[in-house]
Amino acid sequence: MNGSKFDFLSPEEHALAERFLADGYVILPVEDRRSLDWIRDRLANLTAAHLDRVEVGDPDDFLNSIHHRVSPDALNDLRLAVIRGLNAEPDLRARNYSLAGQTLQSLVGNELCMQRRINLSIQLPNDDSSVLPIHGDVLNGDSPFEVVHWTPFVDVHGTKSMFILPPEKSAAAAGRLAEFEGQGNDVFMRAMEGDLVWLEIPYGETLVFNQNLLHGNIVNAEDETRWSTNCRFKGVFTPYADKKLGEFFEPISLRAASRMGLDYRLPAGFPPEG
Repeated sequence: MNGSKFDFLSPEEHALAERFLADGYVILPVEDRRSLDWIRDRLANLTAAHLDRVEVGDPDDFLNSIHHRVSPDALNDLRLAVIRGLNAEPDLRARNYSLAGQTLQSLVGNELCMQRRINLSIQLPNDDSSVLPIHGDVLNGDSPFEVVHWTPFVDVHGTKSMFILPPEKSAAAAGRLAEFEGQGNDVFMRAMEGDLVWLEIPYGETLVFNQNLLHGNIVNAEDETRWSTNCRFKGVFTPYADKKLGEFFEPISLRAASRMGLDYRLPAGFPPEG
């Protein structure tokens, strides 16, 4: 222990932070497997209900093969119906948080705010409607203090997953954006292709990543459908950008001293004038 530093993080927290800062992400086993299975089963059952109550059977097979039941033209209606049903569940956000709560506290802080609605992505094989080209969220109005919690509900690998540019590569690429102005995202993507890190995440693990880094996905060339949720977290008292507290974010772990300070009002005449 180095007593000359005011740093009381545990060795485990230091190791997690170093991994996150070096790679731009961490992939870890979910902290609450029951909640993961519950969310996956709700996804499957809501989907079955939207499709006139078809039989789910094994939820993993059902979700992976949903492209045999849903065409790309019908995908957005399905996605919106499932998102509505999922976010109507009163304990969804608590269950989602429980998948990585200790990790988020270690990386982000113990006074957190959380996105008010969980997002859902469904990426059918060979469908370009769900592609998110290479981008950095912070360049599009997000606070640099946010992280994204991203959870797949099927095994994801290769083009069924997402990619991220490591911190040094991402900084270099962002510095070259002006070179590619007017040439289109595909040209920029091809220039970065050799540096992309494709994330392999089996069902049962979850991802927290730095949304300041360039990331995205391409057309899913695998023969299975990808299902994933994403949700943003940040420290309550860190700076906000376009996504505001009370509009997009909501506090979920305010401590007593913060609530005390936020509620306090000085009596009339204090501080004394002059």
